[in-house]
Amino acid sequence: MPYKDLMQQYITPLAPIPTGVEPAGHLRDPVQAVLFDVYGTLFISRSGDISMAGREAQTAGRLTSLVQSYDYQGSGDELINAFFQAIQTSHESMRQQGIDYPEVQIDQIWQRVLGTSDIETARQFAIEFEMIINPGYPMPHLESVLSAFRNTSTVMGIVSNAQFFTPILFETLLGGVPENIGFDPELIFYSYQYGVAKPSRHLFQLAARKLQDYGIAPENALYAGNDMLNDMMPAAAEGFQTALFAGDKRSLRLREDDPGCKGLSPELVITDLRELIKQALK
Repeated sequence: MPYKDLMQQYITPLAPIPTGVEPAGHLRDPVQAVLFDVYGTLFISRSGDISMAGREAQTAGRLTSLVQSYDYQGSGDELINAFFQAIQTSHESMRQQGIDYPEVQIDQIWQRVLGTSDIETARQFAIEFEMIINPGYPMPHLESVLSAFRNTSTVMGIVSNAQFFTPILFETLLGGVPENIGFDPELIFYSYQYGVAKPSRHLFQLAARKLQDYGIAPENALYAGNDMLNDMMPAAAEGFQTALFAGDKRSLRLREDDPGCKGLSPELVITDLRELIKQALK
C-alpha cells in the first residue's frame, strides 16, 4: 500500500487546545524569508510525548492491534520500551562520535526493534505507529497562511526535527510535499537527513548559509516554532527573528526552568498563524 494511503487511514480532525497565552511583540522590517518548525507549529502534534500517549486507553488498544498485526512478540508497553532503548543506544553511539544532539533514522530503529531486514515493513510500521501515538492535523488557517506567503516574494523554508514520513504527512494533509506547495527545496532541513536534532544550532547554521546565498541576512528572516529551547534559542543564536507559536497546549514548550532559555524573548508571540501574515507582510 502506498505510504500516503496508509497514513490517510488514520487521519481524523483535531483542534488545538487554547494555552491562555496572550499574543505580544512585533517584527522588524523587512521580513524576506519565513522558516517553520513542523510538529506543534504547522501541524497539531504531541511533539514527542509518546510515552504518555501509549498509556491512554484508546491509544493503547490501537497499539495492541498494530503490534499483533505485525507479529511482534511482546506487548505495546514492551514495544515502546524497546523503541526507546534502541534510540538511546543509537544516541549514545552518536554522542561518542561528537554529535551534540543526535538524531536517528526511525525506519532503521524499527528494523532493529521488529527484528526485520525489510525496510518497507519497518517504514509501514513506523507510519502506523506514528499516526496512532502522535496523530497530526493542520493548524487552523495553515493553508491560507502558506498561500499568502506563496503569493509574495517571501521565501519559505523548514527547519524541523523530522523523519522520512514528515513529507508524506504534508502530502496527506495538504495535498503535496513541501517542495510542491511553496517551500524552497534548498531551504528544507530535516533532522533525520543530517543526523543532528534541534536544539543543536547546526540546521539553523545551514539555513543561514543558504539564505546568505540568496542575499538574505539572518535578521531579515523569521523562524516560527512552538518550543523555546528547540526553536527560539538556536534560531536567535544564529541571528534570526523569532516567533513563538503558542496556539496549542499539547505542544507549547515554554521551558521556563531551562537555563538556556533564561532571558530569552522572541520578537513575536502568536496564538494564531495568521498573525505571521499581519506582521511579516506589512
